[in-house]
Amino acid sequence: MQVALVAGETSGDLLAGLLLDGLQQRWPGLQSVGIGGPQMAQRGFAAWWPHDKLAVHGFGWEVLRRYREIVGIRNQLKARLLQNHPDVFIGVDAPDFNLDLEAALRAQGIKTVHFVCPSIWAWRPERIEKIKRSVDHVLCIFPFEPTLLAAHGIAATYVGHPLANVIPMQPDQAAARARLGLSVQDSVVAILPGSRESEIAHLASHFFEAARLIGLARPETKFIVPVVAARQARIKAALRASGMFDRVQLVTGQSHTVLAACDVTLIASGTATLEAALFKRPMVIAYRMGWLSWQIMRRKKLQAWVGLPNILCRDFVVPELLQEAATPPALAQEILQWLDAKTRQPEKIHALEQRFCALHAELQRDTPRLAAHAIAQLLHP
Repeated sequence: MQVALVAGETSGDLLAGLLLDGLQQRWPGLQSVGIGGPQMAQRGFAAWWPHDKLAVHGFGWEVLRRYREIVGIRNQLKARLLQNHPDVFIGVDAPDFNLDLEAALRAQGIKTVHFVCPSIWAWRPERIEKIKRSVDHVLCIFPFEPTLLAAHGIAATYVGHPLANVIPMQPDQAAARARLGLSVQDSVVAILPGSRESEIAHLASHFFEAARLIGLARPETKFIVPVVAARQARIKAALRASGMFDRVQLVTGQSHTVLAACDVTLIASGTATLEAALFKRPMVIAYRMGWLSWQIMRRKKLQAWVGLPNILCRDFVVPELLQEAATPPALAQEILQWLDAKTRQPEKIHALEQRFCALHAELQRDTPRLAAHAIAQLLHP
């Protein structure tokens, strides 16, 4: 059994790693090749290209300057897969890269699966026709998605969100703090400005300036930033520029430990916000991008919310500050309100935790087994 996978970015690598667990259990000796990262490599995945080659952000110059390289990688990968003809191709997220590749492979008789339904319910609904042309089956991580896809004749299975099984229902904050050298009495703010280089370019300086303002208001606050090794130099430069280098604890990786340890997180919109919700942590979601990308994005947006916790709860359960609204003073003010609520309005924190517990239970399924079963049914109906 040979499976080809493409996972873009850190979140896709994590999802694909969990998927490989289910595939390898069902098909011992399974071979997996394509584009991926360290989580996939730990499962024996052979990466022809590293996953961060696909990490792009926005619609304007950020994409155009990488366009030729990425298209070149896709064309080389397509030729190699058509020559080797795997049993199934699985595109893990990264729809801008994967859907066109899936269409080309499917046209040549290779079964195609897309893991994580593109967010047609949030923006870019025109993608539905491309999904229908490109994919034999979609593995959905949110419960409402299969019905939506079925209305357009697209086969899909709800497999739960893999992170809901990785993250405990009741995270051990004290143990996480001990691992990071923090005490249970500390007031801790986690700062997660994203994993993409372009996200860090747009958000890091604003986040660290907000941290400086929080530190002025609450000098006892501890700040901690989990960062992937490839982005460490950029983060350190932003910290030095903000004057916060000596006030912030940097850790390599360990984002889950950091989220378990913190009281509140200042966080870039994306999968990490769902992780924060599964850790039952208050948060302030922010996002900034290039001007052209923002103009396109806001015209295509279909819902009032951008952050996944708010989308899934159908309410602004946590603040969102986007583009011009994501100023350091505004970010700092929202974080300070959460920190104040810990002592002055504990019922507000408790209500949020209960909301996130209900969300966690809804997303909790045996994702690797369900995904592997759906793929087996596709291959051997």
